[in-house]
Amino acid sequence: MIPVQGFEGAKVAVLGLGRSGLATARALRAGGAEAICWDDNPKARETAEGEGFLCADLLKQNAFDGITSLIVSPGIPHLYPTPNPVVAAALEAGVAVDNDIGLFFRSFANGGWEMFETMPKVVAVTGSNGKSTTSALIHHVLSEAGRRTQLAGNIGRGVLDLDPAEDGDVIVLELSSYQTDLARSLTPDVAVFTNLSPDHLDRHAGMGGYFAAKRRLFAEGGPDRAIVGVDEIEGRYMAGQLSEGPSDDRVMRISTERKLTGPGWNVFARKGFLSEYRKGRQAGSIDLRAIKGLPGAHNHQNACAAYAVCRALGLAPRVIEAGFASFGGLPHRSQIIAEAHGVTYVNDSKATNVDAAQKALAAFKKIRWICGGLEKEGGLGDLAESAGEVVKAYVIGREAANFAMQLKGVEAEVCTTMEQAVARAAAEAQEGDTVLLAPAAASFDQYDSFEKRGEDFVAQVQAATKKASGIN
Repeated sequence: MIPVQGFEGAKVAVLGLGRSGLATARALRAGGAEAICWDDNPKARETAEGEGFLCADLLKQNAFDGITSLIVSPGIPHLYPTPNPVVAAALEAGVAVDNDIGLFFRSFANGGWEMFETMPKVVAVTGSNGKSTTSALIHHVLSEAGRRTQLAGNIGRGVLDLDPAEDGDVIVLELSSYQTDLARSLTPDVAVFTNLSPDHLDRHAGMGGYFAAKRRLFAEGGPDRAIVGVDEIEGRYMAGQLSEGPSDDRVMRISTERKLTGPGWNVFARKGFLSEYRKGRQAGSIDLRAIKGLPGAHNHQNACAAYAVCRALGLAPRVIEAGFASFGGLPHRSQIIAEAHGVTYVNDSKATNVDAAQKALAAFKKIRWICGGLEKEGGLGDLAESAGEVVKAYVIGREAANFAMQLKGVEAEVCTTMEQAVARAAAEAQEGDTVLLAPAAASFDQYDSFEKRGEDFVAQVQAATKKASGIN
């Protein structure tokens, strides 16, 4: 646990008592503060009260009297489309609003660090797609190299639930726009921007607000090293703002769409080969094509970002390559879950938006595509144009028929349920085909999360392959 600093003897309200909220309350108490907790869910309040926390309705009159700050869990809106009523009440009362990420950055360092030979580092990863894989890949490579490292944030543990730093630690944080948008303190040593595509636009009042939330990680914190994907205009703009000129290697540019060989520090991947250039000369390369845990151009972008971080932390190219080779990938992200009768089954349930689905479709050949769900703002755009390798689509979700109608030029069958979609795809698949779950939509019309959707896909694939093999 990271005890929260700066609130000794103060009363701090905590809104939302899920994983991060409870960890926040514990860390506040460990730092000498009194946590006043609230969650609309009675079971969540019961859990907190079982740990000795006071739960009080923060919408009651004068509820914020004597409260120093309100700490808000990531899923709770604080500005757009409308603030949560408790957040609005705190702002009206002049109470500071923060989140656990802000508390972490103000509390992670402590006086004991004076005895360390190597100061701990924090690597923070944000972007629309690839954050989880990039963060996990950095963590994996560091671990394989013998570096002590912890993984937290939007993946793994809550940030305040981490162990206190030891000499030479590297903390790897995956941060969503919900987390970077509100944190009052953001001071990573290395910050990563993977890419940008439309997502969570209602929460940020449009694309500009969404980019601004990501950009705060760099503008507010001033990291020692910024690693920026430059395949979108927003990334190129931010890299230009952060650097003092083309040769400023404090900004490392990454790409999977172009060769980057200028005077700065660049990492790019083309045709399955990763290359590092520094001061106009090649400094390292990795053949990514045979690495099963990193299939497709989108994962090659993740590899570029992770490679750049590890190089910035002093690891040699061959050490990074060895770490890549043993990386097994993450659940629900281009995860190969079965190979039966010449057919490969891939779970990319995390492809919850059009851009992520397009990248998944580009990674495989002869695709039996399971897609559909709760369509996001902006529609499906040119998704069908990315479906050149799709043999047939099997559409799930409550609005499956409408989703299928938008896939012009793609043979589509309305299946509605995952069970039917997997059964039909498995029955029709030929040797060499890939049955790919890449929904291009949110899961909430049928599932509690993309993880639950992916787990259902895995279960249905297991049932279908057992049936095909005659196993009861």
